[in-house]
Amino acid sequence: MTYHSTLSIRATVAPDVSFTIQRVSVARRLELLRSVRDLTSRIEFYRAGAVLGDKLDASIASGEVESLYVTWGVSRIEGLSIDGTEASPESLIESGPEELVREAADLVRAQLGLSEDERKN
Repeated sequence: MTYHSTLSIRATVAPDVSFTIQRVSVARRLELLRSVRDLTSRIEFYRAGAVLGDKLDASIASGEVESLYVTWGVSRIEGLSIDGTEASPESLIESGPEELVREAADLVRAQLGLSEDERKN
């Protein structure tokens, strides 16, 4: 048996771009769950708040989770340069098109097999 720990997926919002996504292993899943646990708790706490500041904090924490999925699960980006430099997961988050960041995060979530409620975070 030959197992590949990554897979390449072409972006739908920019067909010339492809992401190399890390496949999930037990150790990597535990690593991610530990990292996401505190952020998702904060999201739920802030979403329950009644003031605008709480809603903004929930949005910030949601963005942090999305960024975490991209940096954790995307190992390579092909077909995209940002300001003349080959894109990395970090530069995609920092300066890239928001719709590609969302798509990359969704691809990582799909590899994790998260439920619809878990995907909302």
